[in-house]
Amino acid sequence: MNTSKQIPQWRIVAASVCGTSHVRNKQLCQDAHHWQILPNNVLVVAAADGAGSASQGKVGAMVAVETAIEYISMQKVTQDMLADDALLRELLTEAMLAARKAVEDEAATGNNQPHDLATTLIVMVATPNVVAVAQIGDGLAVAKDSIGDLFALTMPDNGEYINETTFLTSSGAVDTAQMKLWREDIVNVAVLTDGLQMLALNMVVGEPHKPFFFPLFEFVANAEDKTAAKEQLVKFLNSERITQRTDDDLTLVIAAFSN
Repeated sequence: MNTSKQIPQWRIVAASVCGTSHVRNKQLCQDAHHWQILPNNVLVVAAADGAGSASQGKVGAMVAVETAIEYISMQKVTQDMLADDALLRELLTEAMLAARKAVEDEAATGNNQPHDLATTLIVMVATPNVVAVAQIGDGLAVAKDSIGDLFALTMPDNGEYINETTFLTSSGAVDTAQMKLWREDIVNVAVLTDGLQMLALNMVVGEPHKPFFFPLFEFVANAEDKTAAKEQLVKFLNSERITQRTDDDLTLVIAAFSN
């Protein structure tokens, strides 16, 4: 009799949907996300929110996430690199610099200014033992360990005024990016853009909202059919439960490391 041994691996469900305000105004979704699983269970995730004030914000977001993931996937992410904080920080920094240059080059190609493609950017590298994340702008990255502790790896970078934040194309953005390394037995990670942060984060105490994340983590851990799971996530993001509390574009990437 043939028996199959399940290999521990990441399960990921991700979606970007257009906010109700953008639907009403017949605007495109300006969020973008991208992810890839590299050898040795290295998960790489990127999410971005193109600036509403930028004429090509959607393009900037797409270029940023695709370039960041492509840059990291082309590097040899070894166990030695994953064990070295300085090397991990350098990897994230270089990925953001590559994304910034790609956005600037795209702007020049279209006879635009870099600020016309302004976008936030979150880049995460996660294994079952460590998660490293860099963030420019608002949004949120979280991780859950094997004993159920949930931790905010980054916090939204909101400026003095509402809806103000730092963008990848802002002066000094990469130099001042948030960066966090967390070495625990990682069970779940999530990345989301600012449209969801009021639902996902207790802003007063700066902690992730467990009732928001825990059902989602259970959902992705049990997601056998990738296509059906993505459809369910899109339905959730478009549900009244969500849209009654936010009219912004929404991006959510959730992952579970399953044995």
